[in-house]
Amino acid sequence: MATKRGMNVDLNSVFEGAASQFRGLNPNEPGQWPILPKLMTWAGVALVMVVLGWFLLLSTSHEELDAERAKEPTLKADYRNKLAQAVNLDELRKQKLQVEEYVTQLEKQLPGKAEMDALLSDINQAGLGRGLQFELFRPGSVVVKDYYAELPIAIKVSGRYHDIGAFAADIANLSRIVTLHNLSISATQQNSGSTAPLGMEATARTYRYLDQDEIAQARAAAQKKAQGAKK
Repeated sequence: MATKRGMNVDLNSVFEGAASQFRGLNPNEPGQWPILPKLMTWAGVALVMVVLGWFLLLSTSHEELDAERAKEPTLKADYRNKLAQAVNLDELRKQKLQVEEYVTQLEKQLPGKAEMDALLSDINQAGLGRGLQFELFRPGSVVVKDYYAELPIAIKVSGRYHDIGAFAADIANLSRIVTLHNLSISATQQNSGSTAPLGMEATARTYRYLDQDEIAQARAAAQKKAQGAKK
């Protein structure tokens, strides 16, 4: 019993001594505080700094880490796709050559500047060869696209039904690409003086490839237009 009483007395004296260090502290002169209040204050400040650092710095880094982790499935899928392309590189190169050959064949069906007059003459002769009467054959303004130019031609002919159909087939079978748009067939007016039973109106569109200078000019114009739109 004497030992327990001695221990209680010692503990009470320790707690009393510790509590006495917190009595009468002057907040304006912390440098004169006893050692225990100094240690407790330092620990509290350190804890506050850790909490503030977490919310101000580490929380942002944690969000960035989560965002990067969210990108991981997409990056893995992209890696698998690129790996598959790398494995099939030889086959892809062969396909690229086949596409280039196909594009070259299509380009050969597009006339150049010097061949446009001959193509217009072929369209006219196709109609005359079927016995059609041309009431209108008017080339329009050239429309320049990215890699080709488009020339619309307003056409109005009159003739028999089968001759008009044969003329459309002849247009489709020309060595150069010519398409018919907005095609309209109607009976001719009796007071027009025409003996043909039907009249056809259409817009024929033919295409030609651009030379390198025209491609450069078209790209420069498109770039200038895009810059103007941004402003």
